[in-house]
Amino acid sequence: MKTPPLGCVVLLALVVTSVVLALFAQTPPPAPSPSPKESPPATPDYDLHWSVKIPMRDKVELNATLYLPKTKDGTSSKTPVIFTLTPYISDTYHARAAYFASHGYAFALVDVRGRGNSAGEFEPFAQEPRDGHDVVEWLGQQPFCNGKVAMWGGSYAGFDQWATAKEFPPHLATIVPVAAAHPPLDYPSLDNVGETYDVQWFTLTSGRAAQNNLFGDQKFWRTKFLDAYKTRIPFKSLDSFIGNPSVNFQRILKHPIADAYYDAMVPTREQFQKINLPILTITGQYDGDELGALTFYRDHMANASPGVRAKHFLVIGPWDHAGTRTPTDEVAGVKFGPASVLDLNDLHRQWYDWTMKNGTKPEFLKNLVAYYLLAPGNTGANGEWKYADSLESLSANPRTLYLDSKNGDANGVFRSGSLTETQPKEGTDKFTYDPLDTKRGENVEGIDPKEKTAGIDQTYALSISDDGLVYHTAPLPNETPLIGCPAVTLWVSIDTPDTDLSADLYEIQPDGTSIALWSDIRRLRYRESLREAKLVKPGEIVRCDFNPGLFVARRLMKGSRLRLVISSPNSILWQKNYNSGGVVADETAKDARPAHVQVYHDATHASSIQVPFSR
Repeated sequence: MKTPPLGCVVLLALVVTSVVLALFAQTPPPAPSPSPKESPPATPDYDLHWSVKIPMRDKVELNATLYLPKTKDGTSSKTPVIFTLTPYISDTYHARAAYFASHGYAFALVDVRGRGNSAGEFEPFAQEPRDGHDVVEWLGQQPFCNGKVAMWGGSYAGFDQWATAKEFPPHLATIVPVAAAHPPLDYPSLDNVGETYDVQWFTLTSGRAAQNNLFGDQKFWRTKFLDAYKTRIPFKSLDSFIGNPSVNFQRILKHPIADAYYDAMVPTREQFQKINLPILTITGQYDGDELGALTFYRDHMANASPGVRAKHFLVIGPWDHAGTRTPTDEVAGVKFGPASVLDLNDLHRQWYDWTMKNGTKPEFLKNLVAYYLLAPGNTGANGEWKYADSLESLSANPRTLYLDSKNGDANGVFRSGSLTETQPKEGTDKFTYDPLDTKRGENVEGIDPKEKTAGIDQTYALSISDDGLVYHTAPLPNETPLIGCPAVTLWVSIDTPDTDLSADLYEIQPDGTSIALWSDIRRLRYRESLREAKLVKPGEIVRCDFNPGLFVARRLMKGSRLRLVISSPNSILWQKNYNSGGVVADETAKDARPAHVQVYHDATHASSIQVPFSR
C-alpha cells in the first residue's frame, strides 16, 4: 500500500477505500510545517536575505531566500550551507529553514527555474541535475560558507538530491534524499501506467505562484476525473478537459516508456559507482515514492565500493509520503504507535553535525538499516524500531505460496481461491475486464472518499466478482512477522493484445479487520521491459511478475489470513487501457475490447506469491 506524493494536502482524499493501489502511487509537494511533536525552532537567531539571485551556467538566475545563523555576539560566521531546491515555492519551507538556521546552519530555499521568483521555464525533473550542481558551487564559494554544502528535502526535493549528486559538484558534502521520486518509475506514471493525478500536479505547478487551494479541492478533482472516466475521453485530452491545457502534461505523453529523456535525470551505473558521499535515505512503508527511494538506494548500494556502502544509511518508517518529513502515528486508519513519531528535524541536524561538523553519529542509527516493525492488531501499541546490516538480509528465504482454487472459482471474497504451500497440478481461474464497464469507478471510487479509513476499508475487495480474483491463506497458527518485499508471479493468457493487471495484498485479522499491506500494477505489454512494448498473442501464456521491491514490516496476528486480490485497474485514477494494443493515451471507447483473462496454476505454470515470513 503506497501513498501519493505532493502537496500540503496529501492525496488521500482522492483515494477511495477500494483503490489502495492508487493511495500509494504518486508524487507529493511540500511537507507540512513542523508539528508540535518535532523540535521547535530555537530563538530565531538568524538573519534573512530575501531575493538572492543565483546565476546558472546559461545565465538564468534562480531565486533564493537565505537564512544565516548568528553567533552569540550577534555576528555572522562561516558555516556549512544546507539548501532545498523546490518547485513548491520557497516560503513553504520557512519553518524548516528557520529551524536549521537557529541550529547553526546557513539555509537557502531555492525555487527551481520557472517557479516562484526564479527565471526560466519549468520543465519538471529535467533541469535539476545541472541547476543543482550550479547552486551547490555558488553557495560553496560564498563568504558565509565554510566550503561544505548539503541538501534537504523530500519527494521532488529528494529526487533532485540524487540528480545533483550525479553531477559531482566539489562542494557537496552529503545528501539526505527523503521519499525521492524516481523518473520514470513513479513519475509521471507507475511503471508506464499513467495517472490522472498528473494533471492535478501539473496544475499545482502551473505558472509561478502556488496553486495550493485549487490543488487541494478534492471534490473538484474527483468530480472531473469521474466525468472524464464516464465520458471516456482519451487520456491525452485530460488536461484540456480539466480546463488547464498543459505543455508539461503533453510533453510526458511523448515519453510513455523508460527512455533517454528520463535516463538523463537520474544517475547512470557509472555515476553511482563514483558517488562517494555519506548518504541518509529515508522512506516509509506507506510512502507513494517508496519505489523511487528504494530504487535509488539499491542502485547505489549495488555499484558503490564497500567503503562507500558503509556510509549509506537507510531508514524505513511506517509513514505515508508526507510523514517522511512530519511523522504521524496513523495513516488512513492504520495505526503505527507512538514510537513511530521520530523527530526528523533533529535526526537531520544530528546527521549534518556528524558529516559536516565532526559531531558524533546519530544515536538512532544503530546499524546501516533501521526499519519500523508494526505491531499485531491495529492499536499501534508495541510497534518498534529494528535494525539490520542490509536490506537484502531482511528479504532472505521468502516462502512460496501457490494460487489454487476449486473448480476454477475464485471470483470474490466469499468464493475465493486459496494460497497454499502445495503446488497444484492443474487449474485455471478466469475474470473479465471490460473497459466500458463503469460500475467500479462510479459506485466505488466516485462516491465520497473515506480517506481517513482507506487503509482498512474493504469496499474494493468486496466489489470483486467476475471482474477479478481473490485468494486467501489458511489462518496463521501463530503470530508471524512479515518482513521483506513480497512478489507475485502470474502466468496468464488474454484474448486481446494488451491489458493492465494489479495485485493487492492485505492482512485479514481474526475479527475481520483488513489492513492494506502491499500493491503493484503492470501493463502486460511491458511485462519483460519498461523500455520496449511486446504485445500478447491471443491465447499465448505469458509470465507477469509483480516485484517492485516494496518493503513491508508487520507482525501478523495469530489467526490472521493473507488476502491477495488480482484484477485489472478500471479506475478514475488510472489511465484506462482499452486493450486494443494501440497508443493508450489516444484510445477511446471505439477502441475498447473486453479482455478475458485466464490465470494458470498448474504443474507447468505455477502462479504464486513470495511471502517474506520471518521467524
